[in-house]
Amino acid sequence: MGGGLCTVTLFGEKVSVMRYGIMFLLLLLTACGRSSPPLALGTLERDRIAHTATANEVVVALPVAPGTLVTKGTLLVQLDPGLQQAEVDKASARVAQAEANLEKLRHGARPEEVASARANVAGARASLVESEASYARIRDLRQRKLASQSELDKARAARDVGEANLRSAQEALLTLTNGTREEDLRAGDAALKEAQAMLASERKRLADLHVVATRDGILDNLPWNLGERVTIGSPVAIVLAGKAPYARVYVPEPYRVKLKVGESLRVHVDGLAEPVVGHLRWIATEAAFTPYYALNQEERARLMYLAEVQLPDSEAALPNGVPAQVELP
Repeated sequence: MGGGLCTVTLFGEKVSVMRYGIMFLLLLLTACGRSSPPLALGTLERDRIAHTATANEVVVALPVAPGTLVTKGTLLVQLDPGLQQAEVDKASARVAQAEANLEKLRHGARPEEVASARANVAGARASLVESEASYARIRDLRQRKLASQSELDKARAARDVGEANLRSAQEALLTLTNGTREEDLRAGDAALKEAQAMLASERKRLADLHVVATRDGILDNLPWNLGERVTIGSPVAIVLAGKAPYARVYVPEPYRVKLKVGESLRVHVDGLAEPVVGHLRWIATEAAFTPYYALNQEERARLMYLAEVQLPDSEAALPNGVPAQVELP
């Protein structure tokens, strides 16, 4: 009994085994029948941030070496600020000029200017009194045939000029004493705001010459060397953002509806003995390949949806490009 043989059929073939080995064989077949969990395949990635140049200036400092961990606000590249600093100084001078002009409009005329205008009025009035007296005297003489008509005309003209001079002096005095017009104040205020806006713009251009990291991450590349003149719009620093990478994988269509942003997923990374638990931070709403309505039911299973599974910060040392597999529910 114990050492007898029996015949079993395995994969279509009859195989003789010892009776005591039947239990082992059943366990083996059970283990072979277990299916591994479905996997979404991809690689580890980080967000790639390209910091571009805003001016054709020379690189004067590269304080951080490629491969260094950087934090938000770290200076990566310094471009020559000399020319832009001069533009900032010019804009500051325009602001000071506009401020002074507005203050002058608000304060109105100085007492000395008002006193001078009053003196002009008094002088014009005295001249008018003299010219009126001269005109009256010449008119009497003309009536007695003792003066010519031309002398009378000259006296009348001198009187009219005196009256005009008096009115002009009085209007000039009113201009000083009535204060600045509301329209002039608004125009002065608008000119000041324009100058301030120009100053803010020039300061922003100056600040942009200090290329700083906008997110925490790893400084991946510095395309320009020290002393080179960069071109506008060209990348001057490449940062791989985030402490830990994320797994960018393609999810087969049958598993798309089971996944929700925020849920935890197990990620297998080549080189790590144990899987890492991450969370699904994003998944596409449209398939990456042929649209579903062009496929039959069997072919639709081949559709893939791009997804990103964020790894925990404890995996910050993992490099980009390493193959990764995400277990699907």
